[in-house]
Amino acid sequence: MENMTGSEGDKVEPKLAYAMVFGGILVLGIPLNAVSLWILWRRHSHKSPSAVFMVNLALSDLLLAVSLPLNICFHSVGIWPVGNLPCICAVVLFRNNIRSSAVFITLISVDRLLAVVFPLRSRHSRTATNAWKVVGLTWILLFAFNIPEGLSLHWDSVGSNKTICSKFVDHHRHQSVVDNFHPVFIFLLFLVNIVSTVSVIRSLCRRPKDSPDISNKGSIMLIFLMNLIVFSICFLPLSVAAFTMTASQIQPLLCLSAVNCCLDPPLYYFSMDNFWKKKPDGSGTRGEDATELRGTTVCDH
Repeated sequence: MENMTGSEGDKVEPKLAYAMVFGGILVLGIPLNAVSLWILWRRHSHKSPSAVFMVNLALSDLLLAVSLPLNICFHSVGIWPVGNLPCICAVVLFRNNIRSSAVFITLISVDRLLAVVFPLRSRHSRTATNAWKVVGLTWILLFAFNIPEGLSLHWDSVGSNKTICSKFVDHHRHQSVVDNFHPVFIFLLFLVNIVSTVSVIRSLCRRPKDSPDISNKGSIMLIFLMNLIVFSICFLPLSVAAFTMTASQIQPLLCLSAVNCCLDPPLYYFSMDNFWKKKPDGSGTRGEDATELRGTTVCDH
């Protein structure tokens, strides 16, 4: 590959506003997700499926935040500071975060759906072991998507006298069959979240107001509404715009999509009433289910 580092010939107009937005996301995203990951792993461990999904959601968001310094530098000076390989990794990592966050948010919604609407029938399937299997399969499939994307970006740079990130935004537009599947995938996950939200709300509304089963209905509904908001603001616009907008028009949506790594940590707090408390070692799935139905814990069960 020629010209592996930035040069004046590769320079584009700096965008300080975008650099500041990415900088703010970096400053908030790293500590929020690092602390969330530590608390989820150390205090809640992997004793519930929701905690398993949240651990991986926090990890995905943390990886995105870690990749932002190069983007900040690029938008500050208008030159990609390093070679093509870091650029490929940054682009792939950004796309991977959108998909992985969307998947893990959807898995959290489905887990809540099973816990509230089908608590008895789903008791044996909703285990931490099964959740880890789903998570493992998810990461394998996501990385399988990344391989053709990375190769496509690599071949775009072969024989070029410019670094591919001199037109960084262009490479977030969908260019291949795999890329074209991305918006369909995001839209399907959005539909799953809508169905889960409607099903849970209908189930809760059918129960008497003084029902002892679930006393914290507002918090449960809030979880689903937060998931829909994240999808509507951070995932759907960029997925649709990649086909309809130019590179300069899509840049604000890239910033908006990156904001999701700062919106997810509140989800952990509202999902777990005992987020700051260490889960007793002897707690199990059955006890957790009973606790949720009493409303003392919404997600950590």
